[in-house]
Amino acid sequence: MERLSDKLFSWASLLEEQTRQQALRTAQMPFVHPHVALMPDAHLGKGATVGSVIPTDGAIMPAAVGVDIGCGMAAVLTGLTHEDLLGAGAARGLTLADLRLDIERTVPLSAGAANEKVTGSARARVARLEGLAREEHGFEPSRYHRRWRHQLGSLGSGNHFIEVCLDEQDRVWLFLHSGSRGVGNKIAQHHIHVAQQLMRSRGVTLPDRDLAYLEEGTEAFDRYIAEMTWAQEYARENRAEMMDRVVAAVERFVDAPVERLQEASCHHNYTTREEHYGREVWLSRKGAIDAHAGVWGLIPGSMGTRSYVVVGTGNRESLCSAPHGAGREFSRSRARRTFTFAQLEEAMAGIEYRRTEAFLDEIPAAYKPIDVVMRDAADLVEVRHELRQIVNVKGD
Repeated sequence: MERLSDKLFSWASLLEEQTRQQALRTAQMPFVHPHVALMPDAHLGKGATVGSVIPTDGAIMPAAVGVDIGCGMAAVLTGLTHEDLLGAGAARGLTLADLRLDIERTVPLSAGAANEKVTGSARARVARLEGLAREEHGFEPSRYHRRWRHQLGSLGSGNHFIEVCLDEQDRVWLFLHSGSRGVGNKIAQHHIHVAQQLMRSRGVTLPDRDLAYLEEGTEAFDRYIAEMTWAQEYARENRAEMMDRVVAAVERFVDAPVERLQEASCHHNYTTREEHYGREVWLSRKGAIDAHAGVWGLIPGSMGTRSYVVVGTGNRESLCSAPHGAGREFSRSRARRTFTFAQLEEAMAGIEYRRTEAFLDEIPAAYKPIDVVMRDAADLVEVRHELRQIVNVKGD
């Protein structure tokens, strides 16, 4: 760990100067207590750095939570081995390409994608979310996104993924990454705009307009907390619905029930109440996961690289947090200018995926090396399982 200032602690050995300066600006906000913690995967973000943990007392910066509220990961350890999976498929004349295609048919992919209708287990999840919004949080999600119900159980694009992986014992894991889809984005954008309007109306000068904040005790603050909390739950239910569908696709592939031996789920863009350094604060993890002692977490690598199932160590200075992934080194536009489809094919050798140049900006070389990130995180988490991909599903 490197102490960049009294208010900024960093675990990132690879840190661009622009990212460092952005984090320093955030750490200087007067309500930060005790300090901002930069994770090993830190990189430039909107307002606040992606891969930062921001504890605040009496205020919240909506941009510090991120625009994909509740984004995170879910994983299931199945009772299958690699041999079981391939053997059952081969007995029916199927390959991993068939499994990938079935998952792609089952889960709507890409930005804006949605289910044609709400069916199956999604009905119960939607009903629960409707009641939660109405009875506990006092708002109507449709004012933000009219098709939020139909997007439950959909993936999205960018770095969101569904993977079939193997661990060190060749056991099959199902792993996915997604968030609160269109409705969470609209909720976030609305409250970022409200905070910026409030700053302008009060004549508050900020080091970055995206560090606009809402003060605790105000109606705007309470409304943001309510709607953000709901969006976090939507994201969790979205991942659960997708995982059910992925498990069902594997069951069709092996023509047998699939046992779930272990499950893990975690947000990496969210705010919660936690106690740190003797004070209860609003802790915003933007591109970071909960790593309290004994808490299970998931740290995915980039497309084509390894991922990790971990347990938190409860490191006090990191505010009991850990990285959420590899972290970008190249912007999407720069990655497209720099890398070729041939390089993407080489990086994905041996992995079943949809071969398209649409994924060029997700090439592993556009991200920090995951082994460096995990080395930097050695005092934040303990690795329990190392996963390697055999099937990768993404939206474009």
